[in-house]
Amino acid sequence: MLELKGLYKTFNAGTVNEKRAINDLNLTLENGDFVTVIGGNGAGKSTMLNLIAGVFPADEGLIRLNGFNLTRLPEHKRARFLGRVFQDPMMGTAATMGIEENLALAGRRGQRRGLLSGITGGERELYREKLATLGLGLENRMTSKVGLLSGGQRQALTLLMATLKKPDLLLLDEHTAALDPKTADKVLQLTEEIVSREGLTTLMVTHNMKHAIQYGNRLIMMDAGHVVVDIRGEEKKNLSVRDLLEKFNIENDRMLLSE
Repeated sequence: MLELKGLYKTFNAGTVNEKRAINDLNLTLENGDFVTVIGGNGAGKSTMLNLIAGVFPADEGLIRLNGFNLTRLPEHKRARFLGRVFQDPMMGTAATMGIEENLALAGRRGQRRGLLSGITGGERELYREKLATLGLGLENRMTSKVGLLSGGQRQALTLLMATLKKPDLLLLDEHTAALDPKTADKVLQLTEEIVSREGLTTLMVTHNMKHAIQYGNRLIMMDAGHVVVDIRGEEKKNLSVRDLLEKFNIENDRMLLSE
């Protein structure tokens, strides 16, 4: 499904602020993999997602999705293949537009835009059904401005928008980090339900080690811009936070990786 091969990315090259963010990164995801990604600050987690999404280009290496080379494809052309939810609930939606209007934008991703009528009756019914699966009552507020929603409601809506047109790859960049624990648990539960129901191949970056262990079928740890740990199957199921800390001797990250 996804192949990252020999990726490198350096910021501010040739200056005193030079930083090698990604260093010979190699990673392959199978169809349907739900991979959690952990690592300390500066390990390269978000940079990896940004390289996949095309936010900035890789200096070297290959990014292939479903056999298609994305390496030099601009960001807006990759959007048709990808769904993404950011850490900031404000980033994935248009605050001054209604809930159904935001969903309509997501539903038309990758399509030609014309001057025809807006949301059809069929689309509105589909959006109502999808919103009802969130269990937040948003199906009864479809014309409400998104800016009036709470952070958790907005992030749940962003998650729905990112998966409305089944993406080849779903990227979750610490998408619950800005939420309170109870709301974060709700959004993570919704994430697991949607990923499982739709069979989505997913990369979920998190600082929370419990969440990294609890969710998904595979866990990778990044350090210094590449993968240093890759755990899956029964080994992952039997893993504990203490095991992860002790087994991989994570000393400097004890304060960075939430227990």
